[in-house]
Amino acid sequence: KMRQFSPRIKQTSFLLSLLLLWNIAVGVAAEDDSSVSVEFFNELPFQVELFWENPTDGSKHSQGAIAGRGGTLIINSYPGHRFVYDALGSWQSVEISPLLEAEREVGKAIILAGGQESIQVRCETSVKGGTEYEEMDILVHTDWSPWGASRFLELVREGYYNGCALNRVVPKFLTQFGIGANYEARTVRRVDQIPDDPPLNIQFQVGYMSYAGSGPHSRTSEVFIVMPETHAHQLEYFGTNSWETPFAQVDLHRYGWDATLSPIAKWHAYGDMPPWGNGPDPQKIYERDGYEYLKREFPQLDYLRSCYVVEEKLVDEFKKEL
Repeated sequence: KMRQFSPRIKQTSFLLSLLLLWNIAVGVAAEDDSSVSVEFFNELPFQVELFWENPTDGSKHSQGAIAGRGGTLIINSYPGHRFVYDALGSWQSVEISPLLEAEREVGKAIILAGGQESIQVRCETSVKGGTEYEEMDILVHTDWSPWGASRFLELVREGYYNGCALNRVVPKFLTQFGIGANYEARTVRRVDQIPDDPPLNIQFQVGYMSYAGSGPHSRTSEVFIVMPETHAHQLEYFGTNSWETPFAQVDLHRYGWDATLSPIAKWHAYGDMPPWGNGPDPQKIYERDGYEYLKREFPQLDYLRSCYVVEEKLVDEFKKEL
C-alpha cells in the first residue's frame, strides 16, 4: 500500500522546494550581476568624457573625463552596462561583456579608440647589422589584448623603445626586444607588471606580436615578433602560455604580405639567448653597463632607432602649423 503524505507535510515540502529554487535563482543572479572593476584606456589623441547610458530612458550620466594618449579611468560596473563617449562628433559605445573567470581577480580593460580596430605605430629600425635603416609599421589592435596594447602604446609614447636593442633574433622563430637603452627606465619597467589578458584564441601568424613572460601576470616591457618561415607547429604552440596573447602585428601589406621582404627578415641574427644559444644574455643587458656589453660582444646587433604613434605625430605637426 502506497504511503500517503498529510496535507501539512505536502505544504512544508512545497515551501522547501520554493525556497530552494529561490536560493538557486538568487545565487545565479548574484553571479551574473557581480560587479567588476573596469579600467578604460583612452588611446585617442584628445580628451573624452565617458557617460553611462541608462537602458530605461537612454539618459547619459557622466563618469568622468579621460585624458588622451593613454589616460585612464577606473570604475566599478556590471556586465551589460553600456557606456558612450563623443569622439569628435561621432558617438561611440562600449558594453561591459560577461565576466570571465580570468577577470575576476584583475578586472577588465577596455580601450577607447573612436571605433578604430587598430592604432598605427611606426618604428625606424636598423637592418643588416646596422648598415641600413628602414621603416616598420605596427598595427596595435584595440580589442585583442587591451592590457598589453595599452602598455605597449604607453612605452612608445615615453620613448622607451628608442634605441632599444633587438637582442634575441632567431630566424624561423622569433625576435625579442624590450630591454630599454636607458638603465634607470629598464630597471623600473623590469618589475612593472601588467595582468594577463583573457585569451581570445587568436591563431599566431608571421609578424604577430606578443609579450615575453615568465609566469601568470608577468608581462612588463619585453615583446616578441613571430619571424618569417616559422613552422606551423611552432605557430600553434605560441599562445599556450597565459601571457602569450597577441596584441599587434607588423603591417606586411606594403610588402605584398611577403614577410621575407620586410625589415624583420633583415635583422642580424646572433641566435638564441643562453642556455639555448650564444646570443646576448638578457641578464647582462639589464646591468648598468648592459649596452656597452652589447656593443662590445655583438657589434652587428640591430636596434630600433625610434618609435611613435602615427596619428599623434600628425596631430602635433598640424598644431605647429596653426
